[in-house]
This record gives sequence, structure tokens and C-alpha cells, in this order.
Amino acid sequence: MEKLLEVKDISKSFPGVKALRGVSFDVYAGEVHALIGENGAGKSTLIKILAGVYGKDDGEYLINGEPANINTPLEAIQKGVSVIYQEMSLCPNISVAENIYLTRLPRKRNVFVDKKKLIRDSKEMVDKVGLAVDVLEKVENLSTAQKQLVEIARSISVHVKVIIMDEPTSALSPTEIQALFDNIQNLKKRGIGIIYVSHKLEELEQIADRITVLRDGEHIATSNMSDMSRSQLIKLMVGREVESMYSRAGTAMGETVLEVKKLNNEKLKDVSFYLKKGEIVGFSGLMGAGKTEVAKALFGFDHCYSGEIILDGKKLQKNSTDQARKIGLGFVPEDRKLEGIFTNFNVRKNLTLCSIRNCTKDGVFINRKLEYSTADRYITGLKIKTPGQEEMIENLSGGNQQKVILSRWLSKTDTKVLIVDEPTRGIDVGAKAEIYAILGDLAQKGMAILMMSSEIPELLGVCNRIYVMKDGMINAEYDSSEATPEKLLASSIQN
Repeated sequence: MEKLLEVKDISKSFPGVKALRGVSFDVYAGEVHALIGENGAGKSTLIKILAGVYGKDDGEYLINGEPANINTPLEAIQKGVSVIYQEMSLCPNISVAENIYLTRLPRKRNVFVDKKKLIRDSKEMVDKVGLAVDVLEKVENLSTAQKQLVEIARSISVHVKVIIMDEPTSALSPTEIQALFDNIQNLKKRGIGIIYVSHKLEELEQIADRITVLRDGEHIATSNMSDMSRSQLIKLMVGREVESMYSRAGTAMGETVLEVKKLNNEKLKDVSFYLKKGEIVGFSGLMGAGKTEVAKALFGFDHCYSGEIILDGKKLQKNSTDQARKIGLGFVPEDRKLEGIFTNFNVRKNLTLCSIRNCTKDGVFINRKLEYSTADRYITGLKIKTPGQEEMIENLSGGNQQKVILSRWLSKTDTKVLIVDEPTRGIDVGAKAEIYAILGDLAQKGMAILMMSSEIPELLGVCNRIYVMKDGMINAEYDSSEATPEKLLASSIQN
């Protein structure tokens, strides 16, 4: 096979951090080479060097055996290397066609856009990736899966040699994931190399030909995917055995702490359920089934026009976030970047945001000593990896950002019910196990937890009971002793 891309002994440093130490990596024509590692392992840095975002400090970067000499993302694209990032780079307010040929719009007399050629060429590209949309449709009106196909269409329109996919299935339904995998197989047949970055080991078993593991900025192993077991990969990633990935709460649950009766809004239909003290209850279902909508309705982000929310026997009088906080609800949102962290705040401010009133003198002046000690307690207790409280939260890994958001509600001592929406999305295997352990420990201490998740294995491994949603309604309920992947999936697609 033809070697399309290769890096040899690549190193990269940032102030105070050695991000990569002599890493070597390559990809062949027509293969999927998976790149895995915990957050902070160096995956993102390596991707950005390949894409021309960062320059290397040492080592060689070769494309088709020749020095790459790439200094910008545009130069990387021109030489056949394209990246589809987890946060997509499309322009939402222009058409699919314009996004595909952005910066390369066909012209008449080098002045006017040749609209007929633009439509014809872009139709050819979307047909190649199986995207059935009007190419004049604005991208903002497309689903996540459709936007991803636009990114792939844009990549192949420049005769790309290597496509890098960063967590490509993080927001896709099972059906959409399978469609993406079919597209990847078609790209392989055309001789395109795929660098596939994911934390989902079960996906890699389906799609990857080879796999490379990074840890702490170093190359740990490269192997054929078929030669590596899941447990071996986990050990290589974290540097230790992870004996138990999941941590289920005990069965000694208390009285009902939360009761929801016939909740209705534009997306929810007669949603009713209950949650006991010390219990972890999961919500399963396909994308768009209503899991996130339940979470947001409970916490007051989404208005409800009928129904009751009862906490500790007291009915929530007003459907608002302020009222939800006051009565003891906590919320860890699905989108950590947009809805969870405050990127312009440091770790301490993000952590103490909801408990700052507990750190004041006479309810007015902030007691800095108490604020600092509160942050220290949770940074230590939840093993948050950060250079210090003053570190900007955007510089932390996804798993550590998630721990900070959890700490935000734990430091608010009157939190009775914690709602966690996709609590392990985009974080690595080791951090997942830590998050599960934290949730299990909280439940053991009596906190009630609602977990919305598209990850069936984590629902089965962590939850005491599971509700399955379909079309905004609860379609089934299972106890942990009777729930299986087959039952959860069947209940999510059948009436």
C-alpha cells in the first residue's frame, strides 16, 4: 500500500508543557488508522500539526514521501490533508454549495459567480457522500449528520488524500453512525486514508484497520486493530488496569425525592416518572427522542405549559432556572463548551459559581479564604488535574472540565437532585471511569441522580432504573436486573 502521510519523531512544546515527545505516526491509502489516548495525551496537538494549525518543534512531516512544508491550514488542504473537527467549521448562514466551494467559487470572467457550475459541481459532491439535500439549502437548517456529510463533500472536492475525523460520532444517532461508516468504506475504496480519533472503543472495533495509542505526549503502541483487545487498549491508554469501568449505586434507596407528573411542552408529551433518594435513574432513546428536553424542562430552560414537578413533596411553582436552583436541582448540560463552562473564567470561579453565597461575609462581601478553600477541597477530592485554581478552564481536558462542573453543584450543599446530560461525552476511558465512580459515590451518600445518555453500556452499568423515550414520550421502564441493550434499543424504535 502507498504511504500517504508520515511523521517521524515529532515534538512540540508549549510554555510549561511538553505536548509531544518524539511521536511517529503514518497512514496508508485506503486504511482507517485510529488515534486514541486519554485527554491530554497529545492527540489534538498531533492533529493540529498535521493540519497546519501548529508548527512542529522537531522531527519530520512527510506527504507522499516528500517534506510537507506546511505552515497554514490552507496549505494542508492544498496538499491533500483535511480535518473534520468535533466543532464543525461550516458557515451556517450560507448554502451547502457555497460551503463546499468556499474560497474556490467558480467564476465567470473571473468576476461573477458561475451559479450553474456551482450547483452542478456541488450536486456531484453531495451525491458522492449520499447527502440528499438541496445544495442551495442553508447549512443552519441541516442536522448534525448532514453537516458532517457537507464537511466530507468539501474535503473530497479538493481531491483530498487524507481526512482526519475528530470524534465524528459524538452527536450522531445509531442510524447516522452506520451511514457515516458506510461513507468511510466508500472513501477507503477510493484510496483515501482516514485518521479516526475517538474515545468509543466499540466503534474502533468496527471501523479501524490499525490503531495508535498516545499517552502523556508519547507514542505507546501501534498495532493492527484485530490484534488488540479492548482491555489491552484501555491499559495502554491509562497506563494501568481499569478493573471496573462502572460503579452502580447500592440498592438501599430512600423515599421518593422527585416526582414528575404529565409534563408537556412543544417537545414533551405527558412525561411522568419518579426518582428516589440514593438512586441513579437513566433516560435512554435515540437522538431527538426527548432526553435532553426532559433535563432542560426540569431545570427551567424550556417552558412547560402543563404538568407538575414535585421535589421533597413541594410543588415547583415556577418553571425557571432560578427556582430550580433554589429548591435543590443541579444541572450538568450536554454541551460542556457552550452551556457548561465559562471560558473567560478560571477554574476557581467556574467551580464556586453556584456556591459563592456560601463564601460571603454577611451575604455581601466574598470571603476569599473560604472561596479558595472550597475550590481546593473539590479539586483535591475529585482529583481535578489543573496547574492551579487560577488556570483558565478552557485549558483543562474535557474530563477535568466535567469534574469542575460537577463540583459546582456539589459545593452547593443543598443540591438534592443532580441532572447529568451525556456526562461522559467526549472524554476518555480513564476519565469516564472516574465520573462513574463520582456519581456512584454521590448516590451512596443519598443524592438522587438523573442521567440522560445515548451510551447504552453506561446506562446499563451505572443506573438502577432506565426510562426509554421515543417521540417526546416515555415508551418503557426497566429495572437494572431486566434491562438489556436489545430491550433498550427495541423500546426506542417501537411503539
